[in-house]
Amino acid sequence: METMLNKIVPENLPYKHCAEGPDDMPAHVKACFLGSSLTVPITDGRLHVGTWQGIWLCEHRDEAGARKLVVTLNGCPRDGPTPNSPLSPLASTNSSR
Repeated sequence: METMLNKIVPENLPYKHCAEGPDDMPAHVKACFLGSSLTVPITDGRLHVGTWQGIWLCEHRDEAGARKLVVTLNGCPRDGPTPNSPLSPLASTNSSR
């Protein structure tokens, strides 16, 4: 992947933005191709991807600083509140009550 990204976005082009180093602007362009967020399916507590799928964390700079990973979980546990449970925010909108 890095070889292909370097062919598409060479680091030696005369970029105008280089305030943080010569690899800064190419890193921005490469990040645009790959994105900066990801939705990951989890089923029964396990990563739910295909046989040949995986998750890559990519750093496009040669001299990058420290990075932080933010994980946000959406959903509810299988044994958690149901839509009819008094704990569920949907309980007040249920027309059967």
